[in-house]
Amino acid sequence: MPHVDEPGLGPEEVARHVAAGETNVQRTRTTRTVGQIIVSNVFTLFNGIILACMVVVLLTGRWKDAVFGFVIIINTLIGVFTELKSKRTLDRLSILVRSKNLVRRGGRNVEVALEDIVLGDTLWIRVGEQVPADARIVESWGLELDESMLTGESRTVPKKPGDMALSGATAVSGLALARVTAVGSNGYAAKLTAEAKVFTKTHSDLQDGINRILKAMTFIVVPLCILLIITQMNHYGGWSAAIASGEWRDAVVSSVAGVVGMIPEGLVLLTSLNFAIAAMRLARKNTLVQELEAVETLARVDCLNLDKTGTITDGGIDFNALRLVDDSRPVADVAQALYDACDEDTPNATGRAILDGLRGAGRGADSGADGHTAADGGVDLLSPDGTRRGLAPTVASRGDVVARLPFSSARKFSAVLERGRDGALTAWFMGAPEVLMARMQEAHSSASPAASAPALTELSDTVAGLAATGARVLLLLAAPVDDADAAHGMGASTADGPASALAVIPACARPVALAVCSESVRDDAQETLAWFREQGVRCRVISGDNPLTVAAIARRVRLRGDAEPRAIDARTLPDDVDELADVLEDVDVIGRVLPNQKKAIVQALHRRGHVVAMTGDGVNDALALKEADLGIAMGNAAPATKAVAQVVLVDSKFSHLPDVVARGRQVMANMERVASLFLTKTAYSAIVSLGVVLTGIPFPYLPRHITYIGSLTIGIPAFFLALAPNTRRYIPGFLGRVLRFSIPNGAGIAISLLCCSWILPGVMGWDLSRAADLSDLRATCVIVLFALSLIVLARVASPLASWRGGLVALCAAAGVAGMVIPQVAAFFEVALPVGALVTPTVAALGIGAAIMAASVMIGAAIGRRVAPAVKAQ
Repeated sequence: MPHVDEPGLGPEEVARHVAAGETNVQRTRTTRTVGQIIVSNVFTLFNGIILACMVVVLLTGRWKDAVFGFVIIINTLIGVFTELKSKRTLDRLSILVRSKNLVRRGGRNVEVALEDIVLGDTLWIRVGEQVPADARIVESWGLELDESMLTGESRTVPKKPGDMALSGATAVSGLALARVTAVGSNGYAAKLTAEAKVFTKTHSDLQDGINRILKAMTFIVVPLCILLIITQMNHYGGWSAAIASGEWRDAVVSSVAGVVGMIPEGLVLLTSLNFAIAAMRLARKNTLVQELEAVETLARVDCLNLDKTGTITDGGIDFNALRLVDDSRPVADVAQALYDACDEDTPNATGRAILDGLRGAGRGADSGADGHTAADGGVDLLSPDGTRRGLAPTVASRGDVVARLPFSSARKFSAVLERGRDGALTAWFMGAPEVLMARMQEAHSSASPAASAPALTELSDTVAGLAATGARVLLLLAAPVDDADAAHGMGASTADGPASALAVIPACARPVALAVCSESVRDDAQETLAWFREQGVRCRVISGDNPLTVAAIARRVRLRGDAEPRAIDARTLPDDVDELADVLEDVDVIGRVLPNQKKAIVQALHRRGHVVAMTGDGVNDALALKEADLGIAMGNAAPATKAVAQVVLVDSKFSHLPDVVARGRQVMANMERVASLFLTKTAYSAIVSLGVVLTGIPFPYLPRHITYIGSLTIGIPAFFLALAPNTRRYIPGFLGRVLRFSIPNGAGIAISLLCCSWILPGVMGWDLSRAADLSDLRATCVIVLFALSLIVLARVASPLASWRGGLVALCAAAGVAGMVIPQVAAFFEVALPVGALVTPTVAALGIGAAIMAASVMIGAAIGRRVAPAVKAQ
């Protein structure tokens, strides 16, 4: 650590700041509280309706008919458990590394925790550390910061005294001493995310459809329930007689049977369960779903906006190719010199990439910026014309370095004086090509040039061409030095000897090679983007970087397959949202994007009816993630970014996204299938209730009957159908398709049951005021309802030439078995027809099947007529 005279704060000053609350405590809440989670899952419209019905039944003392109430408990526990599990996982994630930070206090270096930093502290910023609080640089020893988390730009930013270092940035090279100017919620990152709400509810077509049905049922249920009670009381001789005899209990229970049947309670439960199972399966792949409804949104996504840094690239740098400029020097000497020029005590990210590459640790099959590939794990060696010669030689250790001039962001180059294997001294200079070539031209203006102006122009064109592809290019120069010049400062008038003299580019320096680097692309990026292309999801890359750089990376990962990605500079985008939407239709890559522009891009895509997913990891992405239908944050993202996102890729792997989308499609496609079962029950319950009210007949079944039949023909089979593999793309119009199926089927069942109730008593001579005769009617109606419900199940489960056929057969067998098991039959009051009931039951089944077939055909005919009219609108 360098010696400094800065004493830092004293103990009294620190205590004063702590007492004033000027500490670096992060007060941003990243998730809902436990209380909010419990309240949101308990106090729902569905729970309210079912709870009211259960209480009414329990007041009658008929607890067997209140079994349906357990759905509330199960549904609530699933939602609470899953969200609490997500909360615990999310709360463990944080942008700031929870390591100790080094500050100067009382003239000594002291390690303190992140939250113990106070306003005015003197802070050391070291390589690999994140800046814990906003600070102004006091002294800098080559500090460079990666501010991509804040700005979206992946280039490193050199810092000199007086510059600001913002919280959340990462030191990639050098060292600095800085004074803290803002802590906690006053920091730059906190202010940038102030607009982003911590929690937003995900839009869900499935839940919206269910809630619309529940709301409609609420308006129907209350008056219908009152009318049902009145009707049933009249059946038992009026209010006075029913209360006096105690038969009011039967009237209330019969009324609840109609109400409960109209509420698709199993659909709500199964939806929550299916979302929870999908979330848990994704969790096993390090994908955290913070809101269960987000699983469904995954199925509807047709537009994916990708943040380049942290999503397609991993924040690192690859050394792709060593391109020779001068063929006269041995390649091994060039590689050794390049290695030694980078082998500083604290090399920056580019230097580390070159060192790794020359040690033979290059990335396998990544394409270089100029299109070449180190297929067998090394760095490409290219001729001056760009043709590939093979692989650059590896370097095992540092050469014979006589003197070194470390890299400086002010100079933009580093240098080493090295003795070669032949004993000769050579000065090697490595740095930004435009800087070194400018220095060469200055040297040549006063001496005979070693490189002609046309040669430099050609080299400049080569560098510009590589830079246009998104490559980071470094130039390596060589200048021969004799021992006498080295002893006297290489001919320069300096008093510090060779190391200081290396700051001057001599006229004899000649370009030797170009080191071609690029941003490190995630191994899984190309394959993942190919999957999205095949699935019809339009992907766009949105970044704060130069659009040419971003376009080059998009080309490397084949964003548009064989087609060339179309890029645009965000500074040319229109402010009007509608005009922006028109521009975006023909754009694949957008560079120089500001945080508010990312949000506007999402809004513009919404104007065109797209369902937008947005990935990101930086604070600058938070507003866009909040605006998107589905925000996807990386595990190393900023706290506010993770809080806004509905999905967090905990290990930051882009390759998890296909699993995420596929799981969402499975949930949505299967839930559409099983929703038809539940809404069929809603349809026939509503129609039967209306028929009972209008004709004054007793209700044809009890709540326990609907629980028994619903479990075997809807609940249990729906559970297996909902978890079956299904990769069908989401098609808009979920609720309409479900209603077109369920209403005709429900109407057929309801009319069949009403016909039984109207006709059978007269044919059989039953007096429905007698409990035995009413029990026989209900027994027959239960058989009819069970058989017709099995037909609906078979239609939903088709094709039956698979395990689905076995599922239907198993449910039918279980239903029949329950009717002959004494304990089950007694509890649910179900039985197979015997004796005189066989004939009317068989007849009722035949008539019911005919009615249902007719209803389905009529419904299909009406649907064919209505569909074109709906599309025309």
